[in-house]
Amino acid sequence: MTNYIDEFRDKAVIQKIVDCLNAYSGPKLKIMEVCGTHTMAISRYGLRSLLPKSIELLSGPGCPVCVTPTGYIDTATELADNRDIIITTFGDLMRIPGNNSTLLLKKAKGSNVQMVYSPLNSLETAKANPHKEVVFLSVGFETTTPVIALSVLKAREEGIKNFSVLTANKTMPEAVKTLAEDRELALDGFIYPGHVSAIIGTDFFSYVAYNMEKAGVIAGFEPLDILYSINILLKNISEGKNVLENAYSRIVAKEGNIKAQQKMYQVFEPVDAVWRGIGLIPGSGLGLRKEYENYDTMKKFDIKPKDSPEPKGCLCGEVLKGKKKPLDCKLFKTRCTPESPVGACMVSAEGTCAAYYKYGD
Repeated sequence: MTNYIDEFRDKAVIQKIVDCLNAYSGPKLKIMEVCGTHTMAISRYGLRSLLPKSIELLSGPGCPVCVTPTGYIDTATELADNRDIIITTFGDLMRIPGNNSTLLLKKAKGSNVQMVYSPLNSLETAKANPHKEVVFLSVGFETTTPVIALSVLKAREEGIKNFSVLTANKTMPEAVKTLAEDRELALDGFIYPGHVSAIIGTDFFSYVAYNMEKAGVIAGFEPLDILYSINILLKNISEGKNVLENAYSRIVAKEGNIKAQQKMYQVFEPVDAVWRGIGLIPGSGLGLRKEYENYDTMKKFDIKPKDSPEPKGCLCGEVLKGKKKPLDCKLFKTRCTPESPVGACMVSAEGTCAAYYKYGD
């Protein structure tokens, strides 16, 4: 396995691609990597420094925790105050600041907040605590939503009634479409996430290429994967080819993961969703279908959605749209650090601000 990964970090091969990239003499290009894992890899391996100045890489809204609005965090922290409720969540959400607190602070003050690695762990918690309500914070893109759907199906099958999900699940296609249509952003091409593509397949990203005239590449996460994908984009854009290429075919099939898609849409259906920094994007969220609404935390506890303001001075929303960079924010490395984050982009392992803080521009 190590040898297999080493192939994608081969310095000699990487240098050949870098030489090709630096031979580019065309107009300035703006390319967005949509995935937070790509953003972290680009910073970690210093890939921006290997590119000519005419190629600008912009980070997009591909970090699920980062695009979760503040109002969702405020709802979660208020639920944590209820001593009859156990909150279960992925680790990144623990430190995301709401307007008044974080889940980590709530836990320190005695709230029952538990970090889990899978929503299926939450079912075990619910079975072990029949007199408590267990609320799983359901955040993520198409990569994590199928297993969340599976947990709801399993809860119904086993008759677990003290389990529900507070949904903020989102889908990538409609967000990409919104960014592609943004004339101010004026992107030339996209590097698409391998994780999401492994689930949903390639068809939608092909649609963006052919119908919205934005070239794209589905990429893996090693240095060679990313640089090779940029090289493909340069070639296609230079030749006027608005096409999608799958440079991660060792993982991504055209049709995606059919079984995962079936599970996801058996339980969830498209809904309008608010994205931090972008706003409301129609059809970009996933909500529980009516037949599973008994597992919907908002309905179960009669909770109304919160419209909470973003932290004053925080540019996380603009960073997520690719219109600002972390260095443009006055709070970056001053008031906002990984130890004391103001915005979500500094907290998540996939956040752009966290990547810039750890590895530099």
